[in-house]
Amino acid sequence: MTTNTSMTDLRVRDLMTPGVVSVRPEDSVAVAYELMLDNRFRHLVVIDRDGDLVGLLTHRDLLRHSLIERAELPVSLQCTVMRRILVEEVMTSEVETAEAGQLLAEAALTMFQNKYGCLPVVEGSRVVGILTESDFVRFFALAERVPAPRMMGAATGQHA
Repeated sequence: MTTNTSMTDLRVRDLMTPGVVSVRPEDSVAVAYELMLDNRFRHLVVIDRDGDLVGLLTHRDLLRHSLIERAELPVSLQCTVMRRILVEEVMTSEVETAEAGQLLAEAALTMFQNKYGCLPVVEGSRVVGILTESDFVRFFALAERVPAPRMMGAATGQHA
């Protein structure tokens, strides 16, 4: 963060990760889980055919529905089960969002008070980014080394 940029001036767009990886409601949970593993994500936005936000699929959703990390089942059986279940069956449909121009402090407070790991960032109903706990960690880890306006470029398009 530069001396010209104070914490109170930061907006969601300053920390969010643009270029969000997404899934569709009709995708299988196996496809979504593979994306999570390959990209080291814990959250995937769910969009419809028009690109509008319809839900959020989290690692916690998969755990809550006992779809992953079941030691008593062989991995092959776990994969078979996940291929038969659709994202829309386990996703969270009512999703809290942030807007790119919103004060970062407001979004952070929403995440903290509700114990959210992320907020999809929208313009209207279109997803333009995602704000995650990892974005905050990255910001503070790099704050002394990278000026704030360049912080978004340090994201490399990945989120957790």
